This record gives sequence, C-alpha cells and structure tokens, in this order.
Amino acid sequence: MEATTAYIESVRKQFQYYKMLGEKAMSQLEPEQLFYSANDDTNSIAIIVKHLHGNMMSRWTDFLTSDGEKEWRNRDDEFENPYTNKETLLQKWNEGWECLFKALDTVTADHLHHIIYIRNEGHTIIEAINRQLAHYPYHIGQIVFYGKMLKQSAWDSLSIPRNSSKQYNADKFSQEKTVRNFTDNELNRLSNTENK
Repeated sequence: MEATTAYIESVRKQFQYYKMLGEKAMSQLEPEQLFYSANDDTNSIAIIVKHLHGNMMSRWTDFLTSDGEKEWRNRDDEFENPYTNKETLLQKWNEGWECLFKALDTVTADHLHHIIYIRNEGHTIIEAINRQLAHYPYHIGQIVFYGKMLKQSAWDSLSIPRNSSKQYNADKFSQEKTVRNFTDNELNRLSNTENK
C-alpha cells in the first residue's frame, strides 16, 4: 500500500476507534448522567458532544475548499446551551462524525500537501487532519473519565482492565508478528463488548 494511502486509512481507523470509545463510554451511563455537570467550570458530556459536533461540522464541511472556522459556527454557544435529551445528543454526535468521514473520503494522496486554512492560518491537509486527530481524542478522554466517575456500578473497561496487563501481553506475544493498525483488534474487541 502506498504510504499516503496508508496514512489516510490509518487516520480513518483512529477516528473510528475514538468514535467507538466515546459511544461505549456513553452507553454505560444513565441518560441523565450525560447532562450532569460538577460545577460551572465543568462541561457535561452533553456539552462536550455539542462542542465536538460544532467543531466537526465547521472543520469538515467543504474541507478542501473553505476555511475550517465557518462564519455560521457559534462556538461560544456550544458551551452554553446543552442538548436536552439523549436522542438529540446521539443524533448530533453521529452527524458530526458522518461529516468527518465523508470529508475524508474526498482526500486523495495528491491533496496531502495542499494548504487549507483554519482561521486564516495555513495548514497542509496532513497538519489539518492531525490537528483534529489530537483534538477529538482529548475530548473523548474527558467523556471516558467523566463516565467512569459518574457510573453508579462497575465500569466495563474500554482498555486493558486493571491487573490484566500480563495476560493481555502474553496473548499478544503468543501470536505471529504482523503489520497492521493497532485499531484493527481494538475496534473488533470494542464492537464485541456488550455494555450492561
């Protein structure tokens, strides 16, 4: 596989992995817990999702042709008026990710070194993608951490469970060496995890 094609495929898999992490974390919570905020300076999971949606729609709409900070985006509102129900939250979550993946489908190897702008600051396509690939996991980590704090019963681990590293490594090292994206196994493992 050509290196640039491999890059795009790797990015896609990592975005899919973090999308699934967020979904698996949110699915373990009661609906009302998605809207809980510890204090005025803490964003609820609903606010984090609203911010991610706003960012994704702005950055990935017309990704190759227009500034990533759209005139119609109201970033401040993303932190002020949370969604009020789980259905809307999940609909907006999926809408944002769908916009991202559709935009990635338009990126070819020839585009990767072209310059696009975010708030008039030039980025190569690679830099713009990497910027978002750092930004979204930051917020999804917040969702997972908040979820673990809010969960009233046992948390279904989304990574290697505590005190299981030796067994996990033994299983990995018992397999033949292969070249593949780490998300291949993780996406499969997470998709087979049934949250209670």
